Amino acid sequence: MTDISITQARADLAETIKKARKRPVCITSRGEAQAVIIDPSLYEKMLEALEEIEDLTAYDEAMADPSPSIPWEQVKRDLGI
Repeated sequence: MTDISITQARADLAETIKKARKRPVCITSRGEAQAVIIDPSLYEKMLEALEEIEDLTAYDEAMADPSPSIPWEQVKRDLGI
């Protein structure tokens, strides 16, 4: 990740965005991270990965639930399938 100051980013926003297409750019103020600019395709991949993790977590929680499950045939009957 490339770090640049807010002043640098503001001075040449087009160049900052160009850099972000190759790798994330961390915008700093007084040495502290304030924001990160990333390529939209990387952002989409990150969202997909997060959703996958959430799905896996929900699955693990469901499998750990000791309450009795509903048989698939009963679910289909209840839904009229």
